Amino acid sequence: MRKFKIPKVPQSTSKSIRFPNEVIEEVEKAIVGTECTFSAFVVEAVRVALENLSEDEEEN
Repeated sequence: MRKFKIPKVPQSTSKSIRFPNEVIEEVEKAIVGTECTFSAFVVEAVRVALENLSEDEEEN
């Protein structure tokens, strides 16, 4: 399984999504002092989640 790394901002398309306030607060704390935006953090987290799902499907 690949480890999560805080990414730099990639080119992207705007997409609206709602997050629980506590998740927003935790992400914002995690990216303090980095060059990462909230969106870039979420995109990388989704990429890792999709990769994990793919690996799980291959194992089954």
